[in-house]
Amino acid sequence: MPHYDLVVIGSGSGNSLLDERFNDLKVALVDRGIDNGTRDLGPTEPGVFGGTCLNVGCIPTKMLVYPADLAISGQESGRLGVGLPPGTVDWPAIRDRIFTRIDGVAEGGLDWREQNPNITVYRGEARFTGPKTLGVAGGKITADRFVIAAGSRPHALSVRGADDPRVHTSDTILRLDKLPETLVIIGGGYISAELAHVFSAFGVRVAIISHSGALLRREDADVSRRFTQVMSQRVTVRLNQTLMRFESLEDRIVTVTTDSDGVEYEYESDLVLNATGRVPNGDRMNLRAAGIRTEEHGLIVVDEYQRTNVEGIFAMGDVSSPFQLKHVANHETRVVQHNLLNPKNLIAADHRYVPHAVFSHPQVASVGLTEKQAHDRDLTFVTATQDYGSVAYGWAMEDTQHFCKLIADPKTGLLLGAHIIGPQASLLIQPLIQAMSFGLGVREMARGQYWIHPALTEVVENALLALPLD
Repeated sequence: MPHYDLVVIGSGSGNSLLDERFNDLKVALVDRGIDNGTRDLGPTEPGVFGGTCLNVGCIPTKMLVYPADLAISGQESGRLGVGLPPGTVDWPAIRDRIFTRIDGVAEGGLDWREQNPNITVYRGEARFTGPKTLGVAGGKITADRFVIAAGSRPHALSVRGADDPRVHTSDTILRLDKLPETLVIIGGGYISAELAHVFSAFGVRVAIISHSGALLRREDADVSRRFTQVMSQRVTVRLNQTLMRFESLEDRIVTVTTDSDGVEYEYESDLVLNATGRVPNGDRMNLRAAGIRTEEHGLIVVDEYQRTNVEGIFAMGDVSSPFQLKHVANHETRVVQHNLLNPKNLIAADHRYVPHAVFSHPQVASVGLTEKQAHDRDLTFVTATQDYGSVAYGWAMEDTQHFCKLIADPKTGLLLGAHIIGPQASLLIQPLIQAMSFGLGVREMARGQYWIHPALTEVVENALLALPLD
């Protein structure tokens, strides 16, 4: 039975962990791979190397968002006096441009890892068979230390007809041979919001069906409400409906839902996208055999140093993080790297102010508490909302829909939360993240530096100044 100094499970952030500082260790890298829908994988056949973000997540979806933004630019230019021809979409060209680049990176990453003299790559599903003993590729391996970075997978629908090949997930829909004419999206979260933007911009008639009363319901209520309003102007949005089943209708598929009164609705489409979220892969690894503790929903429990309850076993990324964000996984990778290399000088992960962004149209970005969360914690707080159209650049854009909302402690002058909906939201949020992370007060931030005029960042400056502090 081969024994290693270190076993890393997962080829996304887990692969990134293994830099030159680990060259003197005997390492095993174990990876089942990602099922990206390009072929039918057998029970033991590995998927593509490189993890979720590279193959089916952040990178390819944002490479789709950018041309989608370009495709709909003509729809918004007319009111500013610019007549643009209707966008034409060459789907195979867009798809192939993206995945020719991504597949090359994935294949090159695997080739490079297999050439590392101190690293043995195992391609297969990892399951613990006992304490610090892993079953993989038909055999068993042991190690002194483990890092579990096995990621997550799309949440599976449990209704009749969910196994229809026309029901896709975000993992499988990105490489379609051709665009459908119609698409039903199940779910109202960020995956739904981003891919509804992409496919509708490319000319697909999209319907979003959500069981909740608003899209992006985990955002601040004002942002969620505005996003729902704006997205409803582009695609069909049906809220407060429960998915019941799928029915086959020749070459199309029918999505059947009910509302709170039990009334059934039917939505006929070419394809369906299951965008109901992702679940951690820890439940596939027989963690109990290794004595590793998990939460109710399958997340591996870790402490501030990313250690599990079993000495020598760390976990990071989607398999142990409720955030399911690549920048969180990157941060945790740096923490685990340090702690593996410096076991007597551990550093803690900092999850105080984790930001996120939704790359839809409009963009949404957030950090810290929503107004409801501040209420629920019985905090004393004040808010300020600044419209894009109230500053020079937003006025030039004739913007009437987007805003920056801030939440602050009136006594300390510190930000509690920041929420932006509109163009460049994912960029505009960054100085607010920095202020919260380093304890910079609202007034010091607003008046202690220059804000370029007439840049759109003035919407952040003016929101800071509008907060009614003590």
